[in-house]
Amino acid sequence: MTAAARSAPLAGPESGRVSLPPDPVAPDALQGIPRQRTNPARWQGEGWPAFVAALEAGGVEVLEDLASRGIFATDAGGTAYGMPHGVVIARSAEQIAELMREAQRHGVPVTVRGGGLTTEGESVAFGGVLLDMTGMSRLLAVDTAALTARLQAGMFWSSLAEALRRHGMDYLSAPLNLTSSVGGTLGVGGIDVNSARFGCSADQALALQVVTPKGEIFECSDSERPELFRRVILGYGQFGVITEVTLRIRPYTQLSMRYFFYDSLRTAIEDLQYLDREQASDYSGILTMMDRAINLLVAFDTDEKEAAFERLHRGRLRGRGEIGFALRMLAYYALRPWRTGEALYLYRRKRAVFPEFQRSEHMRGGKMHDRTVVFSRAVWKHWGSRQMVIPDLSTSAEKFVEAVERGNAVCRKYFRHYTLYCVGIRLNEAHRSHYEMSCIPPDARGIAYGCEFEPMIEGATFSRDTLQSFKNEIYDIGVALGGSYYRFGGMMKGYIRRVFGDALVERHRAMKREADPAMILNRDVIF
Repeated sequence: MTAAARSAPLAGPESGRVSLPPDPVAPDALQGIPRQRTNPARWQGEGWPAFVAALEAGGVEVLEDLASRGIFATDAGGTAYGMPHGVVIARSAEQIAELMREAQRHGVPVTVRGGGLTTEGESVAFGGVLLDMTGMSRLLAVDTAALTARLQAGMFWSSLAEALRRHGMDYLSAPLNLTSSVGGTLGVGGIDVNSARFGCSADQALALQVVTPKGEIFECSDSERPELFRRVILGYGQFGVITEVTLRIRPYTQLSMRYFFYDSLRTAIEDLQYLDREQASDYSGILTMMDRAINLLVAFDTDEKEAAFERLHRGRLRGRGEIGFALRMLAYYALRPWRTGEALYLYRRKRAVFPEFQRSEHMRGGKMHDRTVVFSRAVWKHWGSRQMVIPDLSTSAEKFVEAVERGNAVCRKYFRHYTLYCVGIRLNEAHRSHYEMSCIPPDARGIAYGCEFEPMIEGATFSRDTLQSFKNEIYDIGVALGGSYYRFGGMMKGYIRRVFGDALVERHRAMKREADPAMILNRDVIF
């Protein structure tokens, strides 16, 4: 024993306390922070060789080399890490059905992954097999008369938009980040600046081809096997693997965008909700730089709609133009020189972000021609990083201002820089059964609202406890207001019962047990 070790205080009956050296891994870790959920226990591989042999006998290739498995070690969040025992690249519904049948028989967990844009480890495999859906990424058919498209579920929204445009068509509602897969999005909802008009992405699905956890292949819709359809849509991947989708589509249009600037979250949200109630625009949403520079985005598919907005609604908005807002900010910071650093950050951020929405190669006659590239690139370039922590809240329209203001206060408490993203979600009341135990708040009628709270990590290092504490406080607001979340799975699994109550969760758990006796499909995401 070294002299230093001999001199270190030790626990014992004499002292009644323990003295430990500082934690070299997380020196800023907070003590006593309740983690609602950490990573699940790793599946230890019982029966893996027999499982692989059975799959290979059925013509299903399993990639077990380290390079293939390591690609999927984490998700977009970058806070959860795991490693599958093997990877299967999706090729057909029949191949996936064979995989699911053998997984049930051998008790092997199956984690399904599309774009990997989860942030709480939902698409990270902690052992077992990872099913990579990007192997099924083709547009199968387009019906321009019926305004429908049939596609494979591993297709990214950006690829779908590009393929549809060749037919003069476009999607209706997709997630903001179009590098997510269609199938994965339908399992969680999907919201964008046109959701206040069209609803969430899941509302656009007319029919699905689904491989059940038992390895059966079914077509389902609201009229054919409706119970399966209701469980798979907005079902967080618990009741089946979506392999093909029939979506509503629409004719392609270019986009005319306007921006209105605010320094009050409440005023901006009230104006956003006014626009949505009046259906005054085709697209609307709020994107902030902290709570000091708030941008209300308003956009139009047609000149007629824009002219009607100018005539009937423009005068009701309390936001300023860019020059007027800049002068107001200049006056504000001139009286607060101690906040010069914040002012410089906002200015640099504006200069970096706004050109992304007006790049000449994506504009035609002053209108945005290729918003799919613009939005996805802007998201990753200016918000993506090694870690992405994006807790969110979804509430009824009446509770939304309070939810955002309380969430904003939490952001200010933990981070110097952050952004909020707020949009409306038009609800299809005929789909009320789809929304059960989902991101749609149970008390919302007509329209709901969602807000993402995203710290600007910007290369900084935060302990897991700090990030968990931040997320807990955001999620606690949802519990208090009776709202819901898009990301309540994975590491935030512990909030599910607090939000929906034991009775609803147990009813869905029983349905899951019936559909998936071995509980192997996307285990530990929800159940």
